[in-house]
Amino acid sequence: MPNKETMIRQIAVMLEMQNAMNSKVNEKWFDQNFEWYRAIWIECAEMLEHYGWKWWKHQKPDAEQVKMELVDIFHFGLSSRIDGETSFEAIAEELTNEMLEPTLKDDFKQTLEVMAGQAVMYQHFDGASFAGCMQQMEMPFEELFKSYVGKNTLNFFRQDKGYKEGTYIKEWDGREDNEVLVEILNKLDSSEEDFRHQLYQELADNYPRPDSK
Repeated sequence: MPNKETMIRQIAVMLEMQNAMNSKVNEKWFDQNFEWYRAIWIECAEMLEHYGWKWWKHQKPDAEQVKMELVDIFHFGLSSRIDGETSFEAIAEELTNEMLEPTLKDDFKQTLEVMAGQAVMYQHFDGASFAGCMQQMEMPFEELFKSYVGKNTLNFFRQDKGYKEGTYIKEWDGREDNEVLVEILNKLDSSEEDFRHQLYQELADNYPRPDSK
């Protein structure tokens, strides 16, 4: 884990980005009482399928898919914490404190079930068991931050370039935009304060001109 101050700052950035994305759908989305907790436990079940749980057949954990599901859950977890009143910094500090004291059970499946149980029984995103899942999947916070900001920024970039209108170019010089995103993420420093702005600019620099498709 990075130091506490860095975590608070980066979680606050992610909260801001999540609010902006949700607001594209509904300006007062936090007044709609969306069931974010339900999205969390359903994602937990999907993640368990990627990890493997069936004792009657051979299964090998798909680590990359599990990590992708963790990133998706964090989107829902952040959304569930935003109430339209509490500052992002205060929410980020509370969530950071939880994540710095991870809940760890005997194995990943059991830790995941704690997170799912918190969502089902208490309609709550549990940062401690989420951090425990990250630790048992050997996913550092830096990877979570990079992956989250990467996915969120690409989604905004797509919208800005006509994704909804059908004019967006998804294949960039023979590669899908997701592949280009991974390459860009690997060369940028996520600890930079303007990381997401650098990322957006790199996407813009690599985006093919419409007449080149």
